[in-house]
Amino acid sequence: MLEIALWIAVFAISLTVLLKASDLFTDAAEEIGLFLKLPAFSIGVTIVAFGTSLPELVSSMFAVLGGSSEIVIGTVTGSNIANIFLILGIVAIVGKKMKLNFEILSVDLPILAASAFLMAVMAYDGKFTTAEAILSLIGLFIYLFRTISADEKIPKKDQRNIETDIKRALELNKPSGFPVKSFLMLLLGVGFIIMSAKYTITSAIELSKLFNVGKEIVGASIIAFGTSLPELAVSFAAVRRGKIEIAVGNVLGSNIFNTLGVIGVAGLFGTLVVPTSILMFSLPVMLIATMLYFFVTQDKEITSWEGGFLLLFYILYIGKLFNFI
Repeated sequence: MLEIALWIAVFAISLTVLLKASDLFTDAAEEIGLFLKLPAFSIGVTIVAFGTSLPELVSSMFAVLGGSSEIVIGTVTGSNIANIFLILGIVAIVGKKMKLNFEILSVDLPILAASAFLMAVMAYDGKFTTAEAILSLIGLFIYLFRTISADEKIPKKDQRNIETDIKRALELNKPSGFPVKSFLMLLLGVGFIIMSAKYTITSAIELSKLFNVGKEIVGASIIAFGTSLPELAVSFAAVRRGKIEIAVGNVLGSNIFNTLGVIGVAGLFGTLVVPTSILMFSLPVMLIATMLYFFVTQDKEITSWEGGFLLLFYILYIGKLFNFI
């Protein structure tokens, strides 16, 4: 019992540090991006999405290096499911009837669906190879290039409004000189991310042994939920300020980063094992979640009733995962 309490404490502390360090890294990266005169819209949908996916990315790398690559696929599928069912469900209930006024979903929605099905096809044989990881990263670069180049297609008036909204939502001010403090905070954030991610994975592996639960189940539930907290914080804050596009787009961008970026980078460190439990349950649920996201957002309106049903799906998913239901 003492050993269990010890590892739970290590997991909770290391995960908390991981999330805080990711916030530090993201804030510093945003300020440096503004100093370099990157478009605010691109900062919002790339750096923010990358920053909120950073915990999944670094923890997955340590999982592969530690010989527990099955945690990676569990964390990615579980995190994507949590982003849609749990986070979008919560923000839909809080925001009540949310209307999307800008076409950020016209191309991003198909890319979200394509990335999810690409991952499913790659996982079909029970493993992710290095070649498949490279293909995933190519897909991520295509998405990033499309996102950045899309700025040029936005009417200047609308783009100025979007940039103002994102700056206000992120509470950023463009620095007058080189942001030395931000650069130091960036390095500090990286250091704490690496250290905390290592202990997060180590403690998760030990807990899976003590509770006699598969490591992929721990990844799909506890680690996935914990590493999805940044998405929840960003989306919740955005919807409270009335910035619906940021809240909805953050979930979309984070899922694409998880599916293509996390799998892609982790796969460069070794072949990723896809356990049968993930292949037969969590992966199909992730595809269902992706399709529901597609149908819920395609009419540019999300209601609290839809949010309630998304939450029901998440409760059902966790219950089935641990055989509670």
